[in-house]
Amino acid sequence: MDFQAYPLTLLIIAANVLLSMIGFSNNHFLSKALMWPYKVKKDREWYRFISSGFVHADWMHLIFNMFTFYFFGRNMEIILQRAIPNGALWFIFIYFTGLIVSDIPSYLKHKHNPQYKSLGASGAVSAVVFAAVVFDPWSQLRLYGFISMSALVFALLYIVYCVYMSKKNADNVNHDAHLWGALFGLMATLLLMLVLRPDIFPFMLEELKHPSITGRRGIGATLRQLLY
Repeated sequence: MDFQAYPLTLLIIAANVLLSMIGFSNNHFLSKALMWPYKVKKDREWYRFISSGFVHADWMHLIFNMFTFYFFGRNMEIILQRAIPNGALWFIFIYFTGLIVSDIPSYLKHKHNPQYKSLGASGAVSAVVFAAVVFDPWSQLRLYGFISMSALVFALLYIVYCVYMSKKNADNVNHDAHLWGALFGLMATLLLMLVLRPDIFPFMLEELKHPSITGRRGIGATLRQLLY
């Protein structure tokens, strides 16, 4: 496995793990880092749009986000670097802009509520997940070694879970950010390809005509066109 092929993905994961671990044992650090719309508006702490994406509620929250980001992020980083100019910069753009954009609705909704706080890389991860799905929606994922499903099916289940958890409202995880991050990742990637690689759209449309719930091994026609 060539870890040098996706250094940005690994660096982001390392930063999330390190800062989340600090937050697990340091409430003051966590309080300064998480998304607190009321404080953002009152004290102009705009940095929270970024810092909140690098701290997590607990180990399960962290592992779930980073596990998902690893599988989709590495693919996305490799694809963009090979397919378009300055691909690494565009990967960073999608991740961090997805993080910011996904928090805007929650900020607008809760900026007058001093009790609302949230945290997690949800928006950024969702942006990357749906960006990657654009290129190979029917690629096969094997969860826990034996559950097979296509990347698009996984992405949709991921969003359903997040919407459910958002309605349940049982923790400080910003589950709403998953949905907005996903929409940003999808639209930003389609626009990016429309401008830089319009030649691949016929292949994308053709692939969508042949769905697979469990996914297919190998790479699809869109990726073959992009990479080879």
